[in-house]
Amino acid sequence: MAAAFNQANGTNLILRFCNGFASHEKSEIISLRFAKDVALLRKGISGSHQQKSCLIRASASHSSALNPILCNTDNSANESALILVRHGESMWNEKNLFTGCVDVPLTNRGVGEAIEAGNRISNIPIDIIYTSSLIRSQMTAMLALTQHRCKQVPVVMHNESEQARIWSQIYSEDTKRQTIPVVKAWQLNERMYGDLQGLNKQETAERFGKEQVHRWRRSYDVRPPNGESLEMCLGRAVAFFKEKIEPQLLTGKHVMVVAHANSLRSIIMYLDKLTSQEVINLELSTGVPMLYIYKEGNFIRRGSPVGPTEADVYAYTMSLALYRQKLDEIPH
Repeated sequence: MAAAFNQANGTNLILRFCNGFASHEKSEIISLRFAKDVALLRKGISGSHQQKSCLIRASASHSSALNPILCNTDNSANESALILVRHGESMWNEKNLFTGCVDVPLTNRGVGEAIEAGNRISNIPIDIIYTSSLIRSQMTAMLALTQHRCKQVPVVMHNESEQARIWSQIYSEDTKRQTIPVVKAWQLNERMYGDLQGLNKQETAERFGKEQVHRWRRSYDVRPPNGESLEMCLGRAVAFFKEKIEPQLLTGKHVMVVAHANSLRSIIMYLDKLTSQEVINLELSTGVPMLYIYKEGNFIRRGSPVGPTEADVYAYTMSLALYRQKLDEIPH
């Protein structure tokens, strides 16, 4: 299970079909068939209402920012893309310190990881982005979007107060159509490590013993001193996902979530129905996106896209293949 998520080198692409996982060879054949299907589909419905641009409106609680991403106006595919990304390497990751909810920026390597994540998802539709309230996740989201071929601008929604919301409004409808709303949420923050925050992990293991530190870090329901257990982190992260993010997917919007190892472990536990033992063994590499398809109330894990030139990712669904083709038609 952990190996499926630990794909920092980007060499393995997981593709799941009706009868299990397909081989890379088989996926290439399917990609060719998808290309043919797309061509036939476009020929058959060219000029119909289904091929028109549509404006996707964010929910009222996240302002009225509009998104001009091309899609089927009636959402006949009845599916959405969900992208999960752990932030790039932070300056405290580099120093091997417990970070938790301390607000630490990315390293140069982390910046590169965020840009590479953007390259991997540059042809996957995104209507709205959710990040934690911590700068390392926000930096990762912004840097990733600089690589997206839709060329839309991520705009942070400020809902701290009514005045903040009013002051940050955009009054040009044309400009709104060129933006992607970014919603910050503390519920997606990293697990709070309490008294361990800022301590060196190796020195802490030498002081308290490797077994004790491992228990604090990797147990499901054990808290570090004055900190959160993974179970507690899951409580807030999954509740937010169900209340705010899942309804967006249900209405056909494509969502990217940029957060942290433990808040994303929590969400993945919910999506993949993992046990408490499976989730504590789950490894998530920094800056590696994970793709899910949400269809008919189910989440289907598709692994990590390996880059914009990789054909297999567009064979996941017909709607992704169509979206890629529409991007190809945009004048550069």
